Amino acid sequence: MIDIVGVGYCNVDYLGIVPHHPQADEKIPILEFLKQGGGVTATAIAAAARLGGNVRLITKIGEDEFGAFCIDELKKEGVDVSKILIDSNNPSQFSFISVDKQSGKRTIFWTASDIRLSAEDIKKEDVVDAKVLHIDSHHPDAAYQAAIWAEEAGMPVVIDVGTYRAGSERLLEHTSHLIASALFAKQFTGCDDPAESARMMMTSNRKLSAVTLGEKGCVYATKDGIYHQPAFKVDVVDTTGAGDVFHGAFSFGLSKGWDIPKTITFASAVAAIKCTKLGGRSGIPTYEQAIEFLGWK
Repeated sequence: MIDIVGVGYCNVDYLGIVPHHPQADEKIPILEFLKQGGGVTATAIAAAARLGGNVRLITKIGEDEFGAFCIDELKKEGVDVSKILIDSNNPSQFSFISVDKQSGKRTIFWTASDIRLSAEDIKKEDVVDAKVLHIDSHHPDAAYQAAIWAEEAGMPVVIDVGTYRAGSERLLEHTSHLIASALFAKQFTGCDDPAESARMMMTSNRKLSAVTLGEKGCVYATKDGIYHQPAFKVDVVDTTGAGDVFHGAFSFGLSKGWDIPKTITFASAVAAIKCTKLGGRSGIPTYEQAIEFLGWK
């Protein structure tokens, strides 16, 4: 049985560490460069695979060099790519990411594409043979259909939402574990307080509502209350993909049957370790490395 199936976004990242983010018309050197697979759900699924999960990604990419690279990168992690669809009419997406050497924070320039994974593109049997469904809002129709199937099958549905998009409400209706950025939480609730936003996003059928806060960790609400998970202290090189990796590690813990506090702590540690290397995937630890970092037996 598959541990986690992801339905969502996949792309290619070009990353460069620079001395500082440049001003207009300024030239600065690239200190370190990397080309790597990226994308919200794709990186989450890659993280779960690195941790030892048996995982599958359902997405759509272009019939081009970038698409082929995406698949090769996922194969290296042991991800089941057999359900990835190819669009011969639209290009794959890619991003240019500049990383500030001093802070590790990044600026992202991304390309748009008309590639869309539709509800008709996915099959029920490819979704419900997993323990956990992981989705984002980039392919909302496919994610919505997958979430309904998962909900009917009694599967946990984890969603990663970074920016409010049209149709977000209907996706959240079928989400058992919501993990949102602070930006989305504010856009969705109208509230500036992340903890209060987490509380407001809890519903009767939701088991978790969390808001990620970068170096401040995350706050999360359950039926028992509102809690804060501090970020682990590491030497930060690059924060690219930290949220995606957090989500992937969370879904991994959920597939193991862990309780929410343990899963949140584990995900926070895995995301912190990721930040010690350039790129969204280079620093993802193995399960053993994460356990050693945490000091768990």
